[in-house]
Amino acid sequence: MKSFILKFILLLFSLFFISSIHAQETKIMIRAKAKDAKFIGSSIGGAEIVVKNAETQEILAKGLTTGSTGNTEIIMEKPHQRKPNLSDEETAGFLAKINLEKPTFLTIEAKAPINAKQAKVMSSTQLWAIPEKDILGDGVVLEIPGFVVDILSPQRHNIYEKNTEIEIKSNIVMMCGCPITPDGIWNADDYEVKAILSKENKTIKEIEMKYDGKPNTFSGKINENPGLYEITVFAYDANTGNTGVDKTNIIIN
Repeated sequence: MKSFILKFILLLFSLFFISSIHAQETKIMIRAKAKDAKFIGSSIGGAEIVVKNAETQEILAKGLTTGSTGNTEIIMEKPHQRKPNLSDEETAGFLAKINLEKPTFLTIEAKAPINAKQAKVMSSTQLWAIPEKDILGDGVVLEIPGFVVDILSPQRHNIYEKNTEIEIKSNIVMMCGCPITPDGIWNADDYEVKAILSKENKTIKEIEMKYDGKPNTFSGKINENPGLYEITVFAYDANTGNTGVDKTNIIIN
């Protein structure tokens, strides 16, 4: 009996050893880049990256992109050529290290910005990974469209008296956290920002929101009759199709 157990253990060890010999580490650099902007990194919480075997759905690697948003001049100002990288050693990314025994078809997903739940978007792609054939440099770049919109005021479920002027103020940034200012690289004048005021699931009005003098900040005002109101603030760029939304609710007595 002991001899049988010993042989069984040796067999398992041999199978594991043979498997480990055939499995080869393959490195894939994965980055998330905001549409019309820079890379998504540590400054906004990063992008969650998941690498799966496309056939079995087994998760092979998982983590967050970390690092900087990248070089503004290279990414946003210089003409892009065929081969030069947009990234450098400091640019945010996640280096997946995967043990492969054979060419494997992968699904790669990015969810970002991970800390902005109302703005989080998933982007994905698929590709073949070959054992020991690394994909580095810019690597696999997933585009994340949109804006991060955060309503600063009114605070959720605030109660106001009738005939009170209420300020609607929002912070709006690119998905990488890049700033929006008049005449900046991300020009505040290029974006349509409005608040939609709803009552009993019906739209009451739209309020145009203007740049408020502070980077990323837009504001408008309302003065309404008593009721329960929902406020939806949206940002829209007609040139790129980027959109972003946040919502809150208030009470007017």
